[in-house]
Amino acid sequence: MQKRAGEEHLGESLPTQQHSLFPDLSDNLQVFQSIYSKCADVVFRTFVISADSKMALIYIEGLANSSGIEEMVIAPLMQLGETETVTVKQIKERKIFVAQTSSVETFEQCIEAISTGLPILLCHNETVGISLGLNKWEQRGIEEPNSEIMIRGSREGFTETLLTNLSQIRRIIKSPLLKIQMLKIGEYTKTKVAIVYIESLTDETLIQEVTNRLSRIQIDGILESGYIEELIEDNPYSPFPQLLSTERPDVTCAGLLEGRVAILTEGTPNALIAPTTFPSLLQSAEDYYQRFWSGTAIRWLRYTFFFISLFLPSLYVAVLTFHQEMIPGNLIYSMSSSRESVPFPAFVEALIMEVTFEALREAGTRLPKQVGSAVSIVGALVIGQAAVQAGLVSAPMVIVVAVTGIASFIIPRYVLGITIRLLRFPMIFLAGTLGLLGVMLGFIAMLIHLSSLRSFGASYLSVISSSNSKELKDVLIRAPWWKMDSRPQFTGEYNKFRSASDQKPGPEHDGSINP
Repeated sequence: MQKRAGEEHLGESLPTQQHSLFPDLSDNLQVFQSIYSKCADVVFRTFVISADSKMALIYIEGLANSSGIEEMVIAPLMQLGETETVTVKQIKERKIFVAQTSSVETFEQCIEAISTGLPILLCHNETVGISLGLNKWEQRGIEEPNSEIMIRGSREGFTETLLTNLSQIRRIIKSPLLKIQMLKIGEYTKTKVAIVYIESLTDETLIQEVTNRLSRIQIDGILESGYIEELIEDNPYSPFPQLLSTERPDVTCAGLLEGRVAILTEGTPNALIAPTTFPSLLQSAEDYYQRFWSGTAIRWLRYTFFFISLFLPSLYVAVLTFHQEMIPGNLIYSMSSSRESVPFPAFVEALIMEVTFEALREAGTRLPKQVGSAVSIVGALVIGQAAVQAGLVSAPMVIVVAVTGIASFIIPRYVLGITIRLLRFPMIFLAGTLGLLGVMLGFIAMLIHLSSLRSFGASYLSVISSSNSKELKDVLIRAPWWKMDSRPQFTGEYNKFRSASDQKPGPEHDGSINP
């Protein structure tokens, strides 16, 4: 006797083979009830139209649109006459009022549809079922992302719903050349992952590389895009991010228009953009929405405070420990008087203050908003003042740590900010042991590491080290749009020009009112 589908897999979560549906409706229901045993949210709705027309609906309550099922499926079917016999094809084409329907022939196809909120309709004496496009669940509305707040620009951010995020991209880029490939990753979660690119702008080699890396992932589940980021980056041991993460549709579309690839994951508002370069992590979308003079000035300020955030504590420790002759006399006298009662050397003092500041910042991030800001600000003020009065740390060290903390907030990408916070500690250690020589060695080692990094084949410092002067128009400065007529080159084949040349604005005549 043939073994029924699902019996050999009882106790497992899903069948592992393509088992076809049985003609007998009761056999099919028995298999599904065995698979979904102890699943209180799975609904089995059976109804009889006539002696030869028995049907069953299977769906998950909370993921399927219950009112739509009643109005568009059950109500039309119940109006059929008792002597009327219909086939699955007739039901699909003429009897139900559902825009999106598809045929399912195996148990795996049915389970996949049910798991994504799509009800399935099974009929007696039919080996084909119908998947109904009536999925519906609660979702968060479109809001401004808290991590990328801007004064000028769009206020829209991605949500946890993949289709909503894709629609936001479609609304900005209306060309049919915008292509979307869909994958499912995770043995149990079956998380949808979308690869988005513009066909005429993106190198086919890059698209194939992204697809291959995603296809190689074998894991139980994907809960956030961070899982994917760690599984596809070129150098997993590097502290520097090799994919750009953003919650903004306009930033994602800007990357697509430069020939990059975006990776969107179901269940997270963060999109990944590949390839990325080091200057991209220090750029903000608002740089391009303001006048180019303002964008350039803010970019210089950002680069300056990036180096302050990374090197200021280590330089202070190195100079105060090994190179006091570099400090002016009045200043060294003031600093020495403030450190008379401090029992620790500058190296230990810096470590204590940096660890305390990071702990306060982390506490302020994890606490509720109403309490977090008060804890971080009041805690820093109270602890800093008390530590100075108690003679545990000096006032200059408190100033250095405070300036360093403020500088780290200027970095637009949170992930890069975390990297700088981590690298600050080995830099302080090198400064406390070798002085300025240790700081220089640390900087050279970091520069060598950055030069060796790759992001999907593109050099991490490719834009900075490029011999093409046009590549530098969007690094240290933000050139006006009428000057940035070419795209950056990340891979071999790319569409070079993004705008017409000679678009510098100006009057069309000599300036007189009457030409």
